[in-house]
Amino acid sequence: MKLPESEAHIWYFNSNDFDELDRYLKLLSQDEIERANRFKFQKDRKTYILARGLLRILSERYLNIHDDQVCFTYNEFGKPSYDLKTLLRFNVSHSGELIVLAFVAKGEVGVDVERIKTNFDIVKIAEGFFSKDEVSSVLAFPEEKRAKAFFNCWTRKEAFIKAKGVGLSFDLTSFSVSINDNNPELLRTQWNPSEKNDWKLFSFVPQEGYCSALSVSSAINKVSHFGVADLD
Repeated sequence: MKLPESEAHIWYFNSNDFDELDRYLKLLSQDEIERANRFKFQKDRKTYILARGLLRILSERYLNIHDDQVCFTYNEFGKPSYDLKTLLRFNVSHSGELIVLAFVAKGEVGVDVERIKTNFDIVKIAEGFFSKDEVSSVLAFPEEKRAKAFFNCWTRKEAFIKAKGVGLSFDLTSFSVSINDNNPELLRTQWNPSEKNDWKLFSFVPQEGYCSALSVSSAINKVSHFGVADLD
């Protein structure tokens, strides 16, 4: 699998497209198996097993090594990376039945996917986690369009902090992203006014009812999309 330095690869998988789990379960490490067994619901266990198994299969292809050589390490905030000498970076997200994996040959990457829901107080949550200008932008949308605007904002913010590897302990109100469907971008950061130039944001609708965002270093200028058919 060839991955140019100026390109990001993003993969989408729906867990409903997979019937057999044994192939993927066999690829997991002991700690991943133990974590999988702690899920209360079978659908969540299945999604986790597929996400980790597919990550190992794709990593094997990108790194050109055997799957049993694929090992991971985690920073203090839980962001995973390869426990071997490589510039390849990846990130994983899943929500509902959808799994999203992203890879870059150089730099940092963060990805997030969320199922769009409407059964919550959008304004209250936005006021608790978004910057003031983001809240104003969400409120500017008519009520029937606020959920999509909310998840545009949420996935972009989540993808950005995952790319930075700082975890959800990071102050989400200290930076702002655009929330329109078009032209996603990092608008400002309180800690460094010029950092917005170091990142690019991309938004996608991987499947009806979902919203996804990708955050990558500014050297990336192309995003290619793949799915289950590309595994063969």
